[in-house]
Amino acid sequence: MKISSNFDSGNIEIVSIEKHDNIRLRIRTDSYADTFQWFYFRVHGAEGFPCKFHVDNAAQASYPEGWPGYNVYASYDRVIWFCVPTTYANGVLSFEHTPIENSVFFAYSTPYTYDQHLDMVSAAQLSPLCVLELLGETVEGRDIDLLVVGEPDESKRKIWIVARQHPGEPQSEWFMQGLIERLIDESDPVSRTLLSKAVFYLVPSMNIDGAFAGNLRVNAAGKNLNREWAKPDAELCPEVYYVRKKMEEVGVDMFLDIHADEGLPYCFASGIEGIPSYDERLRWLQENFLAKWVEYSPDFQTEQGYPKNEPGKANLSIGSKFVGEHFKCMSMTIEMPFKDNANLPDRNFGWSSDRAMRLGESVLGPINFVIDNLR
Repeated sequence: MKISSNFDSGNIEIVSIEKHDNIRLRIRTDSYADTFQWFYFRVHGAEGFPCKFHVDNAAQASYPEGWPGYNVYASYDRVIWFCVPTTYANGVLSFEHTPIENSVFFAYSTPYTYDQHLDMVSAAQLSPLCVLELLGETVEGRDIDLLVVGEPDESKRKIWIVARQHPGEPQSEWFMQGLIERLIDESDPVSRTLLSKAVFYLVPSMNIDGAFAGNLRVNAAGKNLNREWAKPDAELCPEVYYVRKKMEEVGVDMFLDIHADEGLPYCFASGIEGIPSYDERLRWLQENFLAKWVEYSPDFQTEQGYPKNEPGKANLSIGSKFVGEHFKCMSMTIEMPFKDNANLPDRNFGWSSDRAMRLGESVLGPINFVIDNLR
């Protein structure tokens, strides 16, 4: 039996393989950082053997509260991913599976690789509604892709949606794929209406280097991009630097930053109540946007989430807080689960890529509801 992770987004370290029912593993830390939780690896040569895997350093992971109630994802073809029985006890994450093929993959969540990213943005640019722009290069020299959907016009609202500042949250790029495919669908009446009033600036993957490396939180220079918005360094976090530069150039009327949360088994939003500029207009936009999203998607809810910041206490280095304050606009962080959605659980497939895509599609409804009030 062989275990490997030397591929795009791979991450695992082998401690020992004494026998099939006692495979000891460790998750590798992020590039130039001590954070870790994402894993993705391949097992070859175990067909028909009841395998039991143990992640020995799970208790030292960045968010150990994410393990109870969580199930590992597995796939034979890297297209269909399903959940396998998983437990967390005495600081060790353990999961079991008897492979029915000679090669099987395991991951923290359904991966979204760099090749998939390139396929997605390349396909999107074939739409007459969409232009693919390059904002700059990452730390390791990869292109920072921006999809501009809609005909630019000064009178139109400027809607920015970015995803995957934290690379180990691939749900966010699946969300973007669903959103983009619906937005460029010329037969969709909601999309057509929105594009008559707005231009969408979409960054499907902010942290391409980190995703390729199999990191959880940081880019290739060890920077957590979602803490660098106040003064992004062009050398150490060019991903934020170039996105901010383009924002200054075209303006922002609405900003959504798409993430996933390790601990909370819900889809929810974190708002900007704590920014200095939060006022009645922003409160109305935020509350009505969220209320409408609950109507459009039963997967989304507003009862569970992060505590609200006290007035004036928001961390303005965080993307959604910075953008909301700097551009005086509606701005939110959107979170999806790793543990599945407790309100609508799926025992076999968990919070799947399909569900993330459907949530991405659904966000166009509440955007359409508030579009006329963004200025």
